[in-house]
Amino acid sequence: MVHFFDVLGIWLGAVFTFAIFSFLYKDNPFYKVAEQIFVGLSAGYWFVYTIYFILIPNLFNPLLTDFSANWIKLIPAVLGVMMLLRLIPSIDWISRFPVALIIGTTSGIYFLRYLKSDVINQLTATMINPFVGGNWVVVIGQILMVVGTITGVIYFYFSKKHEGAFGVTAKVGIYFLMVSFGAAFGYTAMARISLLIGRLQFLLGDWLGIIKP
Repeated sequence: MVHFFDVLGIWLGAVFTFAIFSFLYKDNPFYKVAEQIFVGLSAGYWFVYTIYFILIPNLFNPLLTDFSANWIKLIPAVLGVMMLLRLIPSIDWISRFPVALIIGTTSGIYFLRYLKSDVINQLTATMINPFVGGNWVVVIGQILMVVGTITGVIYFYFSKKHEGAFGVTAKVGIYFLMVSFGAAFGYTAMARISLLIGRLQFLLGDWLGIIKP
């Protein structure tokens, strides 16, 4: 037996889907209403999620059960309260300190992660013998990676004028960079198409029942 609220949810999903898709024509009140409702529901959901799944299990419960062993958790709690002081104009400058701390630590962590995952691994993969491998496809891929890495680095070497053989090498690096950027853009486009397919499956399956979900 189909529940009333299940049917209502499906119809609301279909209405809001068409309201969002209406932006493809032009900006209109239906799109703005759907956008604001989505933003409001997302903010409310993450607010409740933060309280019940982050603050309570990671802050309040440890402090209440064993304060002596978990007192250090007061430091991030104080920093969080300091960030909320941004809502008070007279003392909003206090919120800059935790924001600066978060940005600094996050930048350091991601710098080390990027250095390990992209720089060191890239250099290691470039310096190994590209002809090591039983599959000719792997060998060609490794050779292309070596050539692309070297020519890409040469393109960003601006202490020498890009002319002659050096300029040709730099131009080859441009092609490799364009292929890399194109692949990244294609991945983003495919992610958006995947979302579109999901919405179409919802409309044709759950809503209209033309196809099986």
